[in-house]
Amino acid sequence: MEIEPFTLLGAVAGLIPYPHHNQSPRNTYQCAMGKQAIGAIGYNQFLRIDTLLYLMVYPQQPMVKTRAIELIQYDKLPAGQSAIVAVMSYSGYDIEDALVLNKASLDRGFGRCQVFRKYSTILRKYQNGAADRIGDIKRELSKDPENPDELVPIRKHAALQADGLAAVGEKISAGEVYVNKQTPVNTSNTPTLLSDGPPLDEYKDAPMTYKLHDHAYIDKVLVSTSESEQTLIKVLTRQTRRPELGDKFSSRHGQKGVCGIIARQEDMPFSDMGVIPDIIMNPHGFPSRMTVGKMIELLAGKAGVLSGKLQYGTAFGGSKVDDMARILVDNGFSYSGKDFVTSGL
Repeated sequence: MEIEPFTLLGAVAGLIPYPHHNQSPRNTYQCAMGKQAIGAIGYNQFLRIDTLLYLMVYPQQPMVKTRAIELIQYDKLPAGQSAIVAVMSYSGYDIEDALVLNKASLDRGFGRCQVFRKYSTILRKYQNGAADRIGDIKRELSKDPENPDELVPIRKHAALQADGLAAVGEKISAGEVYVNKQTPVNTSNTPTLLSDGPPLDEYKDAPMTYKLHDHAYIDKVLVSTSESEQTLIKVLTRQTRRPELGDKFSSRHGQKGVCGIIARQEDMPFSDMGVIPDIIMNPHGFPSRMTVGKMIELLAGKAGVLSGKLQYGTAFGGSKVDDMARILVDNGFSYSGKDFVTSGL
């Protein structure tokens, strides 16, 4: 016998509101997509240096939560954001699950995320006593007509500090150096009087250059040592991204879609209260998929906003549709959650 029926579901399925009103494959799809959600990964997320890390800038807890969300404390470290969603056909850019996004919402930070990338290098020591080193910055005469005799770093060394490492906070673009590493030409034999190999103090440049097309910012620089007592340098770069065409968005009911158009706010539909949606979703996504749980979540979410409470969509329970409809009616809305909107166009 189950202590509580919702304990039948695991941690990922427990995040779905009203799962008992959905066609079962949709819950399965959501269990796969919930793991791809961008949010907060931990309270130590700004102390870490990961190979690749995606973080949402403004994660929010869901308006309609479940008992499972409280038990695993998902509301303390959420992934995703609450959006005002209009379910309606709009333009032709919402065909086949494509979504319409509000440009003003994106300007205010909706769906914004940060991408952190790690680049690391080791300063090796070689058998003959030679070792890698950080070289000096190359300089050239300034192109500024006011002080033409001034020496300034060459363009690809612009982000470097005196120690040959990129300065934290510097913008770095394709082709620019962030670790000015140099390796010795002679790494094997020791030059003696008999064998005249290359001298030990001859170095060649082996810089670490930034290769991506989009610019980034230096977020952290860590100088440490590896297990074999070699100097280890890690550089963390940061990019801030805003949603663009083709980015994938999804609700908690396997209702996924890509951004088809970013519409200007003044062109979008608005209600008589002046509310404009963040996302417009095509109603053709409902009939064949039978995600009734999403329809009830929209109702409960709207009622929760009006009453100032978080509602529950716990499996085999949760806030009742009749109660949600009562809250909507008491606040002057239709019991069905429908509303009149005026076309901005």
